Amino acid sequence: MRSILLAAAAFVFAGAGTASAQSLSPEQAKAFVVGRSFAFTCFEGTTGAGRVFPDGSVAGTLTLRSQGIARYVRLPPNTLRVRGENVCGFVEGMTFEPCFTVVKTSETTFRGTLAGVDTMWCEFVREGAERPRVASRRKPKPDTSSAVTLESSAE
Repeated sequence: MRSILLAAAAFVFAGAGTASAQSLSPEQAKAFVVGRSFAFTCFEGTTGAGRVFPDGSVAGTLTLRSQGIARYVRLPPNTLRVRGENVCGFVEGMTFEPCFTVVKTSETTFRGTLAGVDTMWCEFVREGAERPRVASRRKPKPDTSSAVTLESSAE
């Protein structure tokens, strides 16, 4: 659960600016992250991809410790909250609300770290501008571009 929160909260705290490492205010981070998609890898092997929404909810895929198949995860509105100069993650049932520090490492990457614990982190890479399909119930349409069509001749 900590990896999910770390990944989710770090989305909100990333930001735009120069290519050198840079900490950002929650407002700068929100402007850069909300509505965009990011792939991530965490310190213990958890990987995934997702998107942060304006209401503080998060949706995407998650593979814990690189084991098994990717699972679709949706965290409810207000999961990510700004507390002063920090972004914190709230999940009902947890005994505390962890907060995160995030440093932009390039124009398209950033690192989110559990505040005060440098050994618990996730690396994020911004994905393409188009909205990725993270889950679908539809079957793909068959490719008919190379299908052979038989025509009967009535000559």
